[in-house]
Amino acid sequence: MSGSVPFAGHLRGSAGYRRMIVALFAAGVATFSQLYSVQGVLPALSRAQGVSEARAALAVSAATLGLAVSVIGWSVVADRIGRLRAMQTAVGAAVVLGLLVPAAPGFEVLLGLRFLEGAALGGIPATALAYLSEEIHAMHSGIAAGTYISGTTLGGLAGRLIAGPLSELASWRIGTLVVSLLAAVAAAAFILLAPAPRGFTPVPRRTPGQPGLASKLWTNLANIRLLALYAQGLLLMGGFVAVYNFLGFRLEAPPFLVPASLASLVFIAYLSGTWSSRQAGQLANRFGRLPALLGSIGVMAAGLAVTLAPTLVLVLLGLVLFTAGFFSAHAVASGWVPLIGRTGRAQSASLYNLAYYTGSSLFGWAVGLAFIPYGWGGAVVFVLVLQGLAAGLAALFLRASGARPARTAAAHG
Repeated sequence: MSGSVPFAGHLRGSAGYRRMIVALFAAGVATFSQLYSVQGVLPALSRAQGVSEARAALAVSAATLGLAVSVIGWSVVADRIGRLRAMQTAVGAAVVLGLLVPAAPGFEVLLGLRFLEGAALGGIPATALAYLSEEIHAMHSGIAAGTYISGTTLGGLAGRLIAGPLSELASWRIGTLVVSLLAAVAAAAFILLAPAPRGFTPVPRRTPGQPGLASKLWTNLANIRLLALYAQGLLLMGGFVAVYNFLGFRLEAPPFLVPASLASLVFIAYLSGTWSSRQAGQLANRFGRLPALLGSIGVMAAGLAVTLAPTLVLVLLGLVLFTAGFFSAHAVASGWVPLIGRTGRAQSASLYNLAYYTGSSLFGWAVGLAFIPYGWGGAVVFVLVLQGLAAGLAALFLRASGARPARTAAAHG
């Protein structure tokens, strides 16, 4: 900062901007490659550890639960010590824990390490967009946010695609180890390249006359429309993660008998979500947020129903539709949250993330209780019920505020 002129943010084309773009992309890769790599090796992990499909899915749920319970705490820490310092601490701790996961001597130790890894990773999504908004000029913050989000998407995809085939060629331990090494490289790039903060002002523990953290959280939790949006994250994300958790088990079993190296390629369907999340804003502009949200849930349900087909091509087509519908719904819901939660917007976003990753943890495991006795049909019915609940809550409580468009990008893994 020079003299009394406040720092307005790095301009596009400047060295600071370029470093920020690469650093945030690397942060997204480092975070979500580790968070979801285990999802690509669940069948191999289940066999190697001698646990059921539902218990194996706890390896994913443990990490997302750790992330869910940590995001609000990380947002407070970042207010005190700075966004960049908090993110560097988070990603460094996560890399160390991620490298320990493949060496876990037993399944219970594995779950404990995954929980701690997720808790460390929570510092990135809790802080990244705030760091970006303070350091990038407002004219270019949307582009920079899109770069971070693309890093989260591609990181999650890479983690699954790398770990899955390696679990068949070697073991689940080798698969997750290679992903952790990739994450370590990405984390090092973030730490080395991220420009020193110039726009951060420490937030005092309490400003006289201003509401504290507890008051802001309560204000958001007392808003029925926000609760309905949090329910979208909880229910839709829960069903989404569950489908990807258990579809691999279905594809590797009769009648498909798809090898693990090929079954992991289903995660390429994530790319449809990268496209659909960008279209969601246009849908909301044209039809209103509520119709766009309900339509997206309808696409999810239709795609999921198609996965019941006995033909592999139809299963994959249904998965693409299901994935596109989810990311569109997530983009609409998460972009709607800060427009309703005007008091304590950071806390509104943190509560949405809390619900989002809690759903991943809870239903990503619980759907397995239907999958084990009833097969894929049982899992589909369970997830359809979750979608029906989400649509019902949205239609009941969000109708009064569904007309105005939303243009907020959503981070996803």
